Amino acid sequence: MTYFVDFAKNLTHKKNIGVLIYLILNTLLIVWLFSAVNEGVNGVFFGILTYGISLIIALSPIGEWILRVQTGCKKITRKEYLDRLEPLFNEALSRAKRINPSIPDDVQLFMSNDQSPNAFATGRKTICLTKGFLNYSDEQIKATLAHELGHLSHKDTDLILIVTVGNFIVTAIFIIYRIIVYITGIIVSFANSNLSGLIVSILIDVVLVAMMWIWTKIGTMLVMHSSRQNEFKADEFAFNCGYGDSLAEVLDTFEEGSEKGLWANLASTHPDSDERIARLQELGSSYRRA
Repeated sequence: MTYFVDFAKNLTHKKNIGVLIYLILNTLLIVWLFSAVNEGVNGVFFGILTYGISLIIALSPIGEWILRVQTGCKKITRKEYLDRLEPLFNEALSRAKRINPSIPDDVQLFMSNDQSPNAFATGRKTICLTKGFLNYSDEQIKATLAHELGHLSHKDTDLILIVTVGNFIVTAIFIIYRIIVYITGIIVSFANSNLSGLIVSILIDVVLVAMMWIWTKIGTMLVMHSSRQNEFKADEFAFNCGYGDSLAEVLDTFEEGSEKGLWANLASTHPDSDERIARLQELGSSYRRA
């Protein structure tokens, strides 16, 4: 319960206003869909109830598990990977807990087979690295881990769950709604011995697909500001852990648009690497590209 209270408090911060608007609009969208199927108070009630349950699932360990599955992040089992990464992770966690002792002791490190270097933190105790980070130096890996621990420290990792898992649930509801529309159209066409019902169903489906595309773009824009501010704060956290120069080195290796799939969506709201490096330099980083 404390976790959900902390989430509610964090959501009201000025920097997260975009996510708050996103949640409100998502709720209205779900209510509209349910009302279209079941008119009146029942449609509104079940719409709010459904989306409320989806948020609870997204913020639960189930939400963390869903995001790990979507990104292909699994428990690290190879001994050579564990021998290298565990000491690096423990050092970064130790430094992070000196700054914020509320970071859980049981944060877990996972890995994806993706060869592009990337990482994310989510929920209360999940950090995932791609296999591509194994090509980086130990200091650079520790800097990346410190940055992700900064997200856990600031309790803004819920944003990833809300945007990815929440949007996944909304998409699932849309798909179910589209199936209902298609089946209804086929039944009407069969009953009336004409194609009018099916044609109407196809037109409605086109409208729904367009709405979903537009809504995805709106959702991305709404969370953009919140995500940008959180990235800068997490960079600052890594700097305070003593990894400012190493983090700047990592950022300088990233190539725009190199990510694919959900990893690309997770990175799409990040600020430009040069801007993030400039902020680290303002904090006192001595890093300069050779």
